[in-house]
Amino acid sequence: MSTPATLPDPILTVTHLSASIAGQQVVEDVTFQVPPTGITAVLGRNGVGKTSTIRGILGLISRRGDIVLAGERIDGLQTHQIVQRGVGYVPEDREVFAGLTVAENLSLAERDKNPRREFVAELFPDLVKRRGQLAGTLSGGQQQMVSVARALLNENRILLVDEPTKGLAPKIVAEVADALEEASKIVPILLVEQNLEVVRRLADDAIVIASGRVVHTGTAREILDDVALTTRLLGVSAEAHA
Repeated sequence: MSTPATLPDPILTVTHLSASIAGQQVVEDVTFQVPPTGITAVLGRNGVGKTSTIRGILGLISRRGDIVLAGERIDGLQTHQIVQRGVGYVPEDREVFAGLTVAENLSLAERDKNPRREFVAELFPDLVKRRGQLAGTLSGGQQQMVSVARALLNENRILLVDEPTKGLAPKIVAEVADALEEASKIVPILLVEQNLEVVRRLADDAIVIASGRVVHTGTAREILDDVALTTRLLGVSAEAHA
């Protein structure tokens, strides 16, 4: 009789997370796990608490609940301490330093003794050409690449990536997806993403949030291949994004 395969321990476990902004509760009760490899997508309609969940994990907003990273409780830590423990973050609005050059933006993000400069240069050759250009003069897509590149410079245990393709032209969406796919080979990613075509291409697993709570978990393919489920949970048909 064969022994059942043992599942690897999750890299991130979030249990009964609640969060608020200016006293208003934006995450009610979120519980999920992120496996130690691949990309896990966070899905849901606009305004249901996806970004707030990411920000709550990082301690950027007031939150309660248990958050465990690689076996260590981090919910009592401040944001900079969480980052130092290997949590990379790509924010929804890019948040580049507009008055600094591309090179300066990247240099400021380096915290490891041997940052992955060559890896980032291979992923984003256009940024190498624009090293001396002020980040504020870049296109939205180029700024997004700077934001992703900053997170990839360091050896992280997990990347939290929030809406990386939002507002980008299709060609740039494809380039950002390429970079995330390559990055996922060396670090697990928790990805908030509205573009279901990108989710279908990249994600292994998916978590669906509604009204500040997790209402469904499973493989990304399971959710996106079920038209009725996708329509009910996300308010859109996955077929329109296939």
